[in-house]
Amino acid sequence: MSKILVVDDEENARIGLKKYLEGQQHQVVAASDGKEALSELIRQQPDIVITDISMPGMNGLILLEQMMQHFPSVPVIMMTAYGEIDSYLQSKRLGVFEYLIKPVRLADLKILIDRITCERALN
Repeated sequence: MSKILVVDDEENARIGLKKYLEGQQHQVVAASDGKEALSELIRQQPDIVITDISMPGMNGLILLEQMMQHFPSVPVIMMTAYGEIDSYLQSKRLGVFEYLIKPVRLADLKILIDRITCERALN
């Protein structure tokens, strides 16, 4: 399975996603903000990053921009509770793999992760 980095400043959301993904047999690393996520990217080298947009300090869009410069091959799934068109368009311009509205449907997330995993296996 995949090594996944979950980034969310909301502890319950972060822990909930971590438990769900571990139940799907993925190895999961969690970070509470963008700065911590960049450190974990270097240390853990995850296959996939799932991040919230709205976080204090370094938000998800800045994290995505940094990732596209330094880790362009790592697919990013962006989550937001607000669904603003500007952040959607900006994330698409920066290279996000997918953009989901919270609360995230776990079945949709599973499909996305399976798709990423299959695409990586083919390359």
